[in-house]
Amino acid sequence: MSDRTASPEERLPSNLIIVDHDPVFRLGLRIWLNRFPDLNVVAEAENGETALQVLATCTEPSNPVAIDLVILDLTLGQFDPAQMQGFAVCQQIRATYPDVSILLLSSATEPLLLAAAQQAGATGYCPKSADVEDLTTIIRRVAAGERCWIQPFPGGSRSITGEPPRPNRSTGNEPGDRQPLTRPPNSFAILRRNLRRSGLQRIDAAIADVVAQLQNLNLSDLDRAVVAGRYRELRAARWLVNQLLATPTVPESEPEATTAPTAPTDISLPPSAAVARPNRSIQPIATASEPIALQNTIVTAQSLQAVLFDAVLAKLQTGLDNQTNAPLEIDILREERKRELFYLILRKLEGLLNELRYSQIEPTQIIEKRSSMLRDVWQAAATDFFGKYYAVPIDNQSVEVVSALLQEESLVQTEILDRIPLVVEFFNHLLFQTPLEVDGTAYVAGNPESLARAELILDHLVIQVANAIVQPLLNRFANVEIVKQTFYDRRLRSIRELERFRNNLSWHYRVEQLFRDPQNIFESQYRLFTFTGRGIKQRLVYAPRTRELEQLSGVRLAVTILLEARDAIAPRLRSTISLVGNGVIYVLTEVIGRGIGLIGRGIIKGIGNTWQDSRYSRK
Repeated sequence: MSDRTASPEERLPSNLIIVDHDPVFRLGLRIWLNRFPDLNVVAEAENGETALQVLATCTEPSNPVAIDLVILDLTLGQFDPAQMQGFAVCQQIRATYPDVSILLLSSATEPLLLAAAQQAGATGYCPKSADVEDLTTIIRRVAAGERCWIQPFPGGSRSITGEPPRPNRSTGNEPGDRQPLTRPPNSFAILRRNLRRSGLQRIDAAIADVVAQLQNLNLSDLDRAVVAGRYRELRAARWLVNQLLATPTVPESEPEATTAPTAPTDISLPPSAAVARPNRSIQPIATASEPIALQNTIVTAQSLQAVLFDAVLAKLQTGLDNQTNAPLEIDILREERKRELFYLILRKLEGLLNELRYSQIEPTQIIEKRSSMLRDVWQAAATDFFGKYYAVPIDNQSVEVVSALLQEESLVQTEILDRIPLVVEFFNHLLFQTPLEVDGTAYVAGNPESLARAELILDHLVIQVANAIVQPLLNRFANVEIVKQTFYDRRLRSIRELERFRNNLSWHYRVEQLFRDPQNIFESQYRLFTFTGRGIKQRLVYAPRTRELEQLSGVRLAVTILLEARDAIAPRLRSTISLVGNGVIYVLTEVIGRGIGLIGRGIIKGIGNTWQDSRYSRK
């Protein structure tokens, strides 16, 4: 690597490679970086294959070039699934060239993508919209081997984690290195220095408190905007204190921080990306001797699974309120019980995937075993959640809860588990890295689009399995007092509220089955529940459902026919009503209105003539 011990003017420049699909961006970044003698762009690449070839060329013994940093677009290959994905390039560089730093320069800020980038071995991250001065600072720090991530905040403000590396000074043994003699500082300068230090310490403490508030996803939009404004004010105040109380002639008796403490060191991701198991290891996708054409997978199946499950696990630590218009069975549970149930289901799903991977199951078997796999997860999670031998007294008898709930297996399987969509595609994607279809386009494993869709499917799967566990509890033990005290939300413990809740659920399922489900099939979409950090919401995703449409009958088929008839008649009816309305308006304004105007004018004119005649007659 390049020498980092010399002064900024004398040290060797850092050798950089820019990898981005946009030639205009590559050109602009190269022109900007060429202004700095310590930054040397040695090559550019528009895709991952070219970047790996350039790195291989630079490491040839005949003409070695020490590459310090690769500036890589995180969304590389996002809209071209045939290309090598950005994560795959990142992981391959980290596995083959461990001494090369990797800076992800991208417009993507989703927590899941940043967590996946950390898993893939990236050294730093900076959004493309960052200020060029900040970008240059980040590039220097990452090229020096420091981990540096920019944390975006609401309102456009950002936080740069870590401290920038200070250039090492020489020992001063040579004559040119001697420091010039200076006069002793006066007492006023020392007072200004002390005031600056105390002021900066208080401002830094306030900034740290504001940063902690901004990382709380439960803040409302208004509160978040207010806190973000306070963060910007504190940063501006810190800059003013540094400028107004600067003491360049006073030597610092102790090191002084040059940047405000804005986030924890190493990496500062939003809370939703703060993974709970950070020590997972990532296996290289290929060795340097393997052909590049075979390296079009992003990460190993284990690391991809780890990123997804860690992202969902982090979101479970935030709000879990139902913010949709649809009632859910889990709404009856206290929040801590709800969170515990989600944790158990997530753990059972992860164990199921690991077991399937180790058993070397074939992709065709996933379709055959789909129902039994979900049933096994449901049974295992229900047993762990309630306890295998948990019993409640009913009519002077002790009834085991789990045994009673498992008797509802066929109903739960038919009403909930079999209706969970995209399960086979999700399992194949994680186990065999089969491309995941998003809005009609197949994206390879690790593409940002497929990552986001896989996270959404996992969210919905966890929520629906939880509903399947609570539904038989409401059917069999709804009014058992010990069950109410142990599991139910205190607002729903009264008999009236409980019966209202159950009736709402029953009505919701009838409407869903007869009307909403046929409408979703006809509109080629699924309604998926997802964790958002503030609660549970619903999202619509496109999916072809022609086969299901052909199998509709009875009332469900009639609903689609009525929707089609409405689509056919409504535009013409609107046009007819609009035409008739415009005609009525024309008649009222142009015909009747003008006629009334002429009549009014004649009346006024007659009154005027009569008044004039009366004046002349008096004379």
